[in-house]
Amino acid sequence: MVSSKQLLSTIESSLLGPSPPSPAQRVQLLHAIRSSLSYLQSLLCYPPPKPSDRAQVQSREVRLPDSPPISLDDQDVQIVLKLSDDLHLNEIDCVHLLVSANQEWGLMGRGPQEILRLATGLWYTERRDLIMALYTLLRAVVLDQGLEADLVADIQKYLEDLINAGLRQRLISLIKELNREEPAGLGGPLSERYVTDSRGALVERRAVVCRERLILGHCLVLSVLVVRTSPKDVKDVFSALKDSAAELSENNDTLKHQITYSLLFSLVIAFISDALSAVSDKSSILSHDASFRKEFQEIVMTVVSDPNAEGFVGGIRLAWVVHLMLLIHDEVGFSEAVSTASSNELGYISLCLESVFVNNMFHFLLNKVLRSPAYQNDDEDMVYMYNAYLHKLITCFLSHPVARDKVKESKEKAMITLNTYRTAGDFVHDSSLQGEQATEGVPLPFVSLLEFVSEIYQKESELLSGNDVLWTFVNFAGEDHTNFQTLVAFLNMLSTLASSQEGASKVYELLQGKAFRSIGWSTLFDCLSIYDEKFKQSLQTSGAILPEFQEGDAKALVAYLNVLQKVVQNGNPIERKNWFPDIEPLFKLLSYENVPPYLKGALRNTIATFVHVSPVLKDTIWTYLEQYDLPVVVGSHIGIGGQPMAAQVYDMQFELNEIEARREQYPSTISFLNLLNALIAEEKDVSDRGRRFFGIFRFVYDHVFGPFPQRAYADPCEKWQLVVACLEHFHRILSMYDIQEEDIDSVVDRSQLSAVTQPSSLQMQLPVLELLKDFMSGKTVFRNIMSILLPGVNSIITERNSQVYGPFLEKAVQLSLEIIILVLEKDIILADFWRPLYQPLDVILSQDHNQIVALLEYARYDFLPQIQQCSIKIMSILSSRMVGLVQLLLKSSAANSLVEDYAACLELRSQECQVIENSGDDPGILIMQLLIDNVSLPAPNITHLLLKFDLDTSIERTLLQPKFHYSCLKVILEILENLSKPDANALLHEFGFQLLYELCLDPLTCGPTMDLLGNKKYHFFVKHLDTIGVAPLPKRNNNQALRISSLHQRAWLLKLLAVELHAAYVSSPHHREACQSILTHLFGQGVVETGTDIISQSFILQNSKEHAATRTISKTKVLELLEVVQFKSPDTTMKLSQIISNMKYDLLAEDILGNPTTSGKGGIYYYSERGDRLIDLASLRDKLWQKFNSVYPQLSNFASEAELNEVRETIQQLLRWGWRYNKNLEEQAAQLHMLTGWSHIVEVSVSRRISSLDNRSEILYQILDASLSSSASPDCSLKMAFILSQVALTCMAKLRDDRFLCPGGFSSDSITCLDIITVKQLSNGACHSMLFKLIMAILRNESSEALRRRQYALLLSYFQYCQHILAPNVPTTVLQQLLLDEQDGEELDLQKIDKEQAELARANFSILRKEAKAILDLVIKDATQGSEPGKTISLYVLDAVVCIDHERYFLSQLQSRGFLRSCLMSISNFSCQDGGHSLDLLQRACTLEAELALLLRISHKYGKSGAQVLFTMGALEHIASCRAVNLQGSLRRVDKKLRRDVAVDIDKQRMIVTPMLRLVFSLTSLVDTSEFFEVKNKIVREVIEFVKGHQLLFDQVLREDISGADELMMEQISLVVGILSKVWPYEESDEYGFVQGLFSMMHILFSHDSETPIFSHSSRSPENQRKSELNAFRLSFSLSTYLYFLVTKKSLRLQVSDDFPVYHSPPGLQQPTLNLLCSLLNAVTNSLERAAEEKSLLLNKIRDINELSRQEVDEVINMCVRQDLVSASDDIQKRRYTAMVEMCQVAGNRDQLISLLLPLAEQMLNVFLIHFQDSSGVFDSNGSRRTITYGAKPDSGQEISFLSGKLIPLLERLELLNEDKVGHNLKVFRRLVTSFKETMIQKLA
Repeated sequence: MVSSKQLLSTIESSLLGPSPPSPAQRVQLLHAIRSSLSYLQSLLCYPPPKPSDRAQVQSREVRLPDSPPISLDDQDVQIVLKLSDDLHLNEIDCVHLLVSANQEWGLMGRGPQEILRLATGLWYTERRDLIMALYTLLRAVVLDQGLEADLVADIQKYLEDLINAGLRQRLISLIKELNREEPAGLGGPLSERYVTDSRGALVERRAVVCRERLILGHCLVLSVLVVRTSPKDVKDVFSALKDSAAELSENNDTLKHQITYSLLFSLVIAFISDALSAVSDKSSILSHDASFRKEFQEIVMTVVSDPNAEGFVGGIRLAWVVHLMLLIHDEVGFSEAVSTASSNELGYISLCLESVFVNNMFHFLLNKVLRSPAYQNDDEDMVYMYNAYLHKLITCFLSHPVARDKVKESKEKAMITLNTYRTAGDFVHDSSLQGEQATEGVPLPFVSLLEFVSEIYQKESELLSGNDVLWTFVNFAGEDHTNFQTLVAFLNMLSTLASSQEGASKVYELLQGKAFRSIGWSTLFDCLSIYDEKFKQSLQTSGAILPEFQEGDAKALVAYLNVLQKVVQNGNPIERKNWFPDIEPLFKLLSYENVPPYLKGALRNTIATFVHVSPVLKDTIWTYLEQYDLPVVVGSHIGIGGQPMAAQVYDMQFELNEIEARREQYPSTISFLNLLNALIAEEKDVSDRGRRFFGIFRFVYDHVFGPFPQRAYADPCEKWQLVVACLEHFHRILSMYDIQEEDIDSVVDRSQLSAVTQPSSLQMQLPVLELLKDFMSGKTVFRNIMSILLPGVNSIITERNSQVYGPFLEKAVQLSLEIIILVLEKDIILADFWRPLYQPLDVILSQDHNQIVALLEYARYDFLPQIQQCSIKIMSILSSRMVGLVQLLLKSSAANSLVEDYAACLELRSQECQVIENSGDDPGILIMQLLIDNVSLPAPNITHLLLKFDLDTSIERTLLQPKFHYSCLKVILEILENLSKPDANALLHEFGFQLLYELCLDPLTCGPTMDLLGNKKYHFFVKHLDTIGVAPLPKRNNNQALRISSLHQRAWLLKLLAVELHAAYVSSPHHREACQSILTHLFGQGVVETGTDIISQSFILQNSKEHAATRTISKTKVLELLEVVQFKSPDTTMKLSQIISNMKYDLLAEDILGNPTTSGKGGIYYYSERGDRLIDLASLRDKLWQKFNSVYPQLSNFASEAELNEVRETIQQLLRWGWRYNKNLEEQAAQLHMLTGWSHIVEVSVSRRISSLDNRSEILYQILDASLSSSASPDCSLKMAFILSQVALTCMAKLRDDRFLCPGGFSSDSITCLDIITVKQLSNGACHSMLFKLIMAILRNESSEALRRRQYALLLSYFQYCQHILAPNVPTTVLQQLLLDEQDGEELDLQKIDKEQAELARANFSILRKEAKAILDLVIKDATQGSEPGKTISLYVLDAVVCIDHERYFLSQLQSRGFLRSCLMSISNFSCQDGGHSLDLLQRACTLEAELALLLRISHKYGKSGAQVLFTMGALEHIASCRAVNLQGSLRRVDKKLRRDVAVDIDKQRMIVTPMLRLVFSLTSLVDTSEFFEVKNKIVREVIEFVKGHQLLFDQVLREDISGADELMMEQISLVVGILSKVWPYEESDEYGFVQGLFSMMHILFSHDSETPIFSHSSRSPENQRKSELNAFRLSFSLSTYLYFLVTKKSLRLQVSDDFPVYHSPPGLQQPTLNLLCSLLNAVTNSLERAAEEKSLLLNKIRDINELSRQEVDEVINMCVRQDLVSASDDIQKRRYTAMVEMCQVAGNRDQLISLLLPLAEQMLNVFLIHFQDSSGVFDSNGSRRTITYGAKPDSGQEISFLSGKLIPLLERLELLNEDKVGHNLKVFRRLVTSFKETMIQKLA
């Protein structure tokens, strides 16, 4: 058994949806109703209390079915027993009710009474759902709802079985039982009076039960049409009717009246349908035996003492007599009916008929039923059915001969009884003589019969179609009228019959022809003309008083005019133009004072219907009005022509205040205003801005609307009709006329308006401004409108349901709210300029808080959606303008009710099954937009209030409890939880997800919202990835709006999930579980385990269930989501020429659509609630007509009908195109939005959360592959490709990073070097596929530079990924040594890895080469013609392409296309002299850097041949002529404190100077090929020229303080030294001082102590220390190379020592000495020993990494690297991985240092060796060597001995170096050391 709520939901979604139910829904529906059969059979029958169950409850432990025992406390026991007593319900069921209430509402912290009310409310809700389910099923069968016939047949069979099983008897007994004062009914005397309904509001229990009875009554009515009633049912219903009717005398309750009507019409329909169905079906069930006829005849003819009950019984008598008539008529045949019927039956008919006519039952049914507010406010469909069976009743009644005779008799009696006409001229009636029998109270039966017929067809005019019986009766009733009463009744009936187009035509022809002697159109118009002539003659006779207008004539004329009004109003639009060619007589009586106001009202109302017949007629009406109607005089002494008047003038003011006010009836004024409103509404020319209507406005303002509350009214309907007419006038003014700039200066003191004002100044005033001034100063109109609204929504609801004037009051409220909205839209424009005299309306409203509360509470008014919408719109405006609105509502104690009202409105909307086309008219969407718009406003805001955030403490610390509070949040979560009725609620679902997303983004609401959504019940609705996420999109042709919304829903859902993945605190178990669930749904397959629940991948919506069954399991959800958006975007181009055939119209339309001023308010474009810029079709239509009329004025001429038709067709085509354009634009935006949402969740998952998944590389590859495939697709738009490229870029970056992360998936804690090298690389095949798809994406047809920049970045990232995983600075020897112990005999070594890497590189080259032409064309085009960022990245792409060029192919391509030359030209043409430090200059500098990098890459990649190519192209000359910076010294190193632009200078150093020096240095590689003495060598000469040309730069760099140099400066020093060491030895003179600069640097570098760092700033970390040490020795190596060159090639000989041993001072002309070289050799030896030892130690630790404890591993990490690389939560495996990687890096660094130090030591040893081997020494007298160098001063023997003493220990240490620790072959090195040692000893000997 499904629950009542589920049953109702299933039935409504299947039967009330906008589209027919799907097969799955049908199956679900039939299963649900069949499983609920027993509950519907025993409707609302519940187990009563039992002593044993009560005892069980009192024992405090209860065992419910299918659940463990439940323990109760004392309070629970009391509540359960009270529930049982109050509801007459079994105690165990009450416990179950209490449990359900706790699950629904959360009872913790609530009082006993509140819990009792909640549980009772829940019980009544379940009952209501069950009754509504039955009611909906009955409606589906009885009413034609367009359902499939076989489904209806199945439901009908089900209902027939139910009714035959006793359901109808149960309905009748329930209607009786529920009306009793007992617990099972209305409640006993001690029962709780109030219950809490499903919306959290307190309601009276009696009202709830009464509503149940009414629905049961409606079910009873409908059941009669499913299965015919039995005699017993009829008698029971009749008995219930009498009881119910008797109650009405004591109670005027609307619901009780409606219940009585349902019982009345159950019998009426039973009798009529039973008799009618006997014709074609079988004999009547009710009258198949005479006994029932006799019995019921006696019952029905028994007179009831209660007059009300007697009246209703009279109605049953009428139905009974028609039933008998039909049976006799149908059994015997029409001709013999009367003669052969049994005397008994004829007697029954006669008695009943007599009773009906004597008691005038028609009058009772008319006044007490049909015209009662309760009847008119009943359910529309039920009222339609009642009227339909009254139509059948009256048709059958009038068609029977016996009834016709009785009607004829009644008519004759009426004609005799009522006053006869006396002729006063032709067709003029006088009714001065009153007949004695003409009663003032109850009219005669014939008159009532005519009025009864009129009332039946008043609403349902379609029942008139083909009704021959009725038209026959019309012909009969229209003959021989002798009095005005019957004539008026007959004409009123005719006006009702003219309510349809067919009826209007028939009535027109009836009165146009000679059907009646004295009734026709000519009678009407002649009578009007005769009275006009009569009054004219009286006026011409001096002193004569106008004759009195006869009442009978006036009433007859009013009735005639009503017929004319209906005929014109409903007539065929084409035919009616020719029906009444002369309407002037309708105006002639308007100006006479003696014409009754109600006749003037009828005249004007009739004239108003002619306004819409044609534009020509409208102008004619204006003319006649000005000629005949009463004038409107503004000001007390001003006449029509502006002349002063001495006497009182008879104008509208006089008629209103003197004539109508005395009678307390205002039909003339009401009609006057309605006519003017109709005319003004048709005005198309708004250029005068309403100035010509100012007089009318002042009349309405001052005399009609201003004093309306003080006037007396005989009929309250007229009061509200008058108010509505005034409000419509104000509404029209505010909506037609806009505010303009000149209005700002038009503030006029209001006191002037009451004074005598010149006509010219009056004409200059604008009604719209006067109205705004009134509101903005809180004057008359504002006060009166607020007086309408201030009684409050509850008061209006009561009056609407209980009073006849209810509909007019409702209209007045609607217009009042709309006017307030119009003022709020305009006042803010003027307020800033009109202060302080006038204030914005919100300021005026806030002067009395009750005003604001009253306005906002109309959201509760659910009888008219427009009123709700207005209230919500006002809330939206006020919430954006009033900062303290929430505090105001809290102070006024209206906040809680407002929260519940908005939630109720939203819930009611979510239960609707029909689609609301215009979202601006959808209260649900308006509330959602209100909530979304207010999220970011200052706290506390309306969103916080309506969603029940904690406003007392702080928003961010709120604990949201949607179960505890009934609020919009509870409703929204339920809507999003179920996603029911996807067609009707699509926008609610979409904005619901958007609201949650915005709440999660807002800093105040994000915490509470994410905590709520993160719990297990919701998990951020991740389950909907399976339902709406991957479900197929609706077809564009079938339901494009749903398709658009479906895309947006998915987008917001994905963005919501992305927020959780991005911002969730993993420390929270809820969030951790939610994130894991999201990731598993996105990237996992099959079943997702979430805690203890298992969520299958197809489990909510029917369509997704069907889809899930066919979905392939292999694809992850993230790829399926991408497939959803992979469709060709609809066309949104404005190709109007293809739509419009006529070129002149095409240009006009394009002018309107392309005009930039047509956006915004008043333009043809508007922004939808989603932010899409759409065409306003209504505005477009108006603009097109205006444009066509202004450009082609002849269009208004009827002669050019063909051209006019062409314009009409063109406009229709444009509107159709505009509708398609809007929908296509929305769909395109929705597609892009979903893709954006998809990209968000993918990028967040990839960058932040994917590390928790094992197969992440595979997932990343799949996403990357899919993104590239999609972006290369021809269906993919440019914007989509941009997003996809960004996703691919993120995935590529993560793939690249992923290679270096700690590998997961290992069961043990151990980690090996092999794991690091091999585990992360994608296969070569996958890489090739990626590159191929990326190239296809780059070469797509529709592209842009911005997109290509992304794609180029992706290509560069790909090439980086394809690079060798092993860092080039980690030497092979180290890795080979590490891998020796790990290979276990397998052939997996570095050679194999290198081989695969080489294959990948070759394949990349080959794929690129296949598309080389297209790729190079595109990249070179971007590099030469693109923007600066485009050029930069394009150059880096060429750089990367050159990197993988294996065959010099791309070099030749770049040469042949002239790109290299253009690149060099670009470098030489660059100048920054005029650019300052702008962004453009910086971008251009980036391009220059990229150009230099490309040239450097060519030089490096192709070696000396590449350098030769560049050199031959004049690279050096171009670089030298580059004016990017003044290289001769403008970039001096400056104090950073003194220069704000120093950062830019440093950027230039990095971006320009250093790359240039690198390129120059690379070109010096060509110098090595030259012969030493070839001084004319070109390359040497050009480099020397370059150095000389930039002497200051070189000099400045050489003078830099090395100890303070950063990494950038060190590189520049190295490059300068390198360049000089290559070319400067060829320079003969040293006029530039570079040699001394180099020597000075040698003194500084060679002399430092190797144990202390040379760089002061490098002591911060071990890593920096190692790096700076390596840099220092590299520089030393360059200097020693230069020195070695001088010694070997230029025969430089060094002294042993210097006279000036202090090297820290400027060295002057000092040369380096042998002692200095000895110092360097000492430092090299120390570093070599230390590096070898460290390297050996590290390698041993790497091998033993898995044996180290956590403490030892942490010590290693601290020693090698910063602590922030690992966190406390990292496991031992990750720590070992980090330690291993860092130790490898340090070992690599040490090995690099050793590789540098060994050749440096060799060079030093060779220099020493050369000096010691030189035999041209000088000997002293003892024969010992005294000097070995040339110079000014020979070295002493003591110095040489000292030098030798220092060298020998060093040589001995070098000999002892361990080859295993060093890791290099030292055989040659040792031979050199030994050789030098021997030579030195030999020389010294």
